[in-house]
Amino acid sequence: MGKMEKRAIRVSESEATSDLKSLLARVRAGAEVVIERNSEAVAVIRPADPPVRRLSESLRLARNRGSKATLDGDFGRDLKRIVDSHGESLNPPAWD
Repeated sequence: MGKMEKRAIRVSESEATSDLKSLLARVRAGAEVVIERNSEAVAVIRPADPPVRRLSESLRLARNRGSKATLDGDFGRDLKRIVDSHGESLNPPAWD
């Protein structure tokens, strides 16, 4: 994929239905599509949030792949220390 688009693309309902494939390609590249009727927004198509993998899912996948990784009793404390030492938000806003 190319450079991620940041701008909104405004189209009419008829343009959206006749060119949906092309609009979805732009959304995959990061653009937001605003579908309008009579110059008023009726729908917005934007890229989906990236999937979030839980720690339990990561451990299950590792186990399924033969990993011997384990969590010791200090894991929670270690993780909290890492999070607390991080100087900025771990969940940056979508526009960042």
